[in-house]
Amino acid sequence: MTVEAFKIVPSTENSDIENDIYHVFVDDLILDCNIGVYTHEKGVTQRVRINLDLTIQEDNKNINDEINNTVCYDQLIKGITLIVAKGHINLVETLAESIATMCLENKKVGVVQVKVEKIDVLKNAKSAGVRIQRYNKNC
Repeated sequence: MTVEAFKIVPSTENSDIENDIYHVFVDDLILDCNIGVYTHEKGVTQRVRINLDLTIQEDNKNINDEINNTVCYDQLIKGITLIVAKGHINLVETLAESIATMCLENKKVGVVQVKVEKIDVLKNAKSAGVRIQRYNKNC
């Protein structure tokens, strides 16, 4: 499967039945995270909101109601929790890249979109953060 084939599916609300593509997503995962570059952000946690959208290429094997035949969102959440637990991260960009890399370790994942937001940092805004999209070069 080429990267171009995954570009035809722009959101979690669409799937591509012809190409056996579907999405697995996690919306609004809130975690306490040691994150930030400023002195006042070191040694304290901040709430971050994480959203994932994974474009999955089925491998012509029916799911057969077996979790081992899917991309498990519970395992994704556990992986994110482990990344956050490793210690202080300076940038939301770094956290997003680490999450994307973890997601792309699963060969079924063709594209991952990761959004990481700091929730409580701005007085006049709901959040601030980064959204990235990465492709599995092995597909």
